[in-house]
Amino acid sequence: MRYCSECAAALSLRLVDGKDRHYCQACDRVHFLDPKVACCAVVQGPEGILLVRRDIEPARGLWSYPGGYMDRGETAPSAAAREVFEETGLVVSCRRLLGVYSYPTSIVLVIVYEAEILSGRASPGPECSEARWFSPGEIPWKELAFPSVQQALLDLGLSERQENRPGD
Repeated sequence: MRYCSECAAALSLRLVDGKDRHYCQACDRVHFLDPKVACCAVVQGPEGILLVRRDIEPARGLWSYPGGYMDRGETAPSAAAREVFEETGLVVSCRRLLGVYSYPTSIVLVIVYEAEILSGRASPGPECSEARWFSPGEIPWKELAFPSVQQALLDLGLSERQENRPGD
């Protein structure tokens, strides 16, 4: 960040609340670098858990739940439902918050919901190369795109060691 978003003056660094922050001397404004908010959904159906193979960076080629950045003016559940539709074609309702995930090395705050399918058939959207249902024993744990994907699946009660049992 080089220029003030309010008055376009050059910014400098100033110690505020114990951290160097971008500061505008012209309008006396501190600019805080806020995190990006991603809203995502774990979709469960009769076939298992729906995951998408990412066809964009970061983590191209790896598996994730559907999700993406929240737009201003959206609620978090509606952003997650929109992302599911964009990435899979499914219309869902995001009702139950599964978890909120953040990491010191990432600028993204991830909000994950459990989603109920209302209509549609899963197929990959433009940012995905595949949309596939996985039974608990088939989840590709070593090919998950982000730590939040693994953590959300664990919070859902799934485990890397989960086996398919006869009759499942």
